[in-house]
Amino acid sequence: MSARRMRPEAAGPPMRRLRPLLLAAAAALAPLALRAEEKPLRVSLNTELQVLDPIVTSINATRVFAYMVYDTLVGIDSAGRYHPQMLEGWEVSEDRLTWRFRLREGLEFSDGTPVTAEDCVASIRRWAKREALGRLMLDAAEGFEVVDARSFVLKLNRPFAFVAEALGKPGHTIPVIMPARLANLPADKAVPEVVGSGPLLFRQASWRPGDRAVFERNPRYRPRAEPADGLAGGKAMKLDRIELISMPDQATRVAALQAGELDMLEIVPFHFIPLLQRNRGITIASQRGVEQMVSILNINHLQPPFNDIRMRRALQAAIEQPDVMAALGLPAGMSMECRSIYMCDAPLSSDAGTELYKGSGIERARALLKEGGYKGEPVVFLHAESSALLNPIGLVMADQLKRAGFNVDLRTSDYATVAQKRLSRAPTEAGGWSVVPIVWNGIDLINPLANPGVSYNCSDFNPGWYCDGESKALLAQVAETADPAAQKAIAAKLQAAFHRNVNYVLGGQFSAPAAYRSELSGVVPFAFPIFWNIARK
Repeated sequence: MSARRMRPEAAGPPMRRLRPLLLAAAAALAPLALRAEEKPLRVSLNTELQVLDPIVTSINATRVFAYMVYDTLVGIDSAGRYHPQMLEGWEVSEDRLTWRFRLREGLEFSDGTPVTAEDCVASIRRWAKREALGRLMLDAAEGFEVVDARSFVLKLNRPFAFVAEALGKPGHTIPVIMPARLANLPADKAVPEVVGSGPLLFRQASWRPGDRAVFERNPRYRPRAEPADGLAGGKAMKLDRIELISMPDQATRVAALQAGELDMLEIVPFHFIPLLQRNRGITIASQRGVEQMVSILNINHLQPPFNDIRMRRALQAAIEQPDVMAALGLPAGMSMECRSIYMCDAPLSSDAGTELYKGSGIERARALLKEGGYKGEPVVFLHAESSALLNPIGLVMADQLKRAGFNVDLRTSDYATVAQKRLSRAPTEAGGWSVVPIVWNGIDLINPLANPGVSYNCSDFNPGWYCDGESKALLAQVAETADPAAQKAIAAKLQAAFHRNVNYVLGGQFSAPAAYRSELSGVVPFAFPIFWNIARK
């Protein structure tokens, strides 16, 4: 069966100051020491792993976890193209209303049971209850039919142009395949077991949140024959053991990497980049376009003051991207102004709607607040001090809002606390929030139906809860449009609606590169860490 590929439309501290940190890092990791010959790959993520179900959260650490232990039917490569992954391939009828899928032979879950078409259908249905793109696909569908243990059919009532893209969506809510007995459980609660068919096994019994998570090569996993490329191709594990190490202090992480006690950092604290660039034992990954990230100010549309579009427009005017990007302290060429919701230097890059920013700035924001009758309502600003990205971004954005005249109530805590509070729909006086800085991976923004800036329109599962009538019709149009030029035109209209309704505020585009020991080979470049294909030289 053949696969029909769809078209996606500042200097660091001197070494004498690092020596105590090196010693501290070594002491912290000493209890984790293994025999030298085992050489596990030790990785520090930007945020801690806390949630083990990628259907109930969009936290990036859970996404990294998901691709370690689960697999997906379709995989996206580093250029944004979609390929069969668990699937042998798919066929599409001439009227594009019938999609026939067939699984690769010999796929097994980590509990030894075979992966079946029934598992796939149940998993897709569970995912679609939480994911905007999945919901749109099933809204266009008559339903699924299980043909045999390895084959199933999706029948549509009307054309839907992004079936392959939906099944290969890399985030935020990922269509991972799990056994039907787990996929049939409620989608709003984490499953009680981790049973996947991915390249690694999670040793849950030894998991110590806030300390480490251990993974071992899955002997049942059968990688594809093609070379690894992003989340597509052969996910061949060349190392037997991966450890995710929790290490909140940024300087300690860097010291541990230099000492060889860590092998990889998901994101290098930016002011350490020049220091690490001078170290021949460390490689800094390069990023461009959709491999980069974008800074976002998440707005609560439900609660005052930002349930009023006039206040959102004042907020939009107050955020000045050059100052936000300067706060990161990145070397020249690693950040840029960008107001495209699809990223700049990317396939759908557009300036649609950006005329609204003409003359924006602190003075314009003050004028808009006055015109809108702002009465000094508190703006509860959730600030994640423990995040290398969100801490500096948040401090600058909070200052910009204060200078514009907003009554900012800065609530500083660790990232996990911020992530939990962001789910609250309560009024600010009852524990709710007004704004919170977040970041998006560019790889998640290339498809308008998966782009969180517009695709979660009027969704109950999207913190911020924006809802725009114009976008509803545009999303329906792009879902049925197979022509790439027409898709791009509608995507531009969606971007204009995003800016006009102020769904979020963009803070700038930047590289957030990984760093790893240069003794590692085969590191697959991607927007977030993936561990197959890696070996030691």
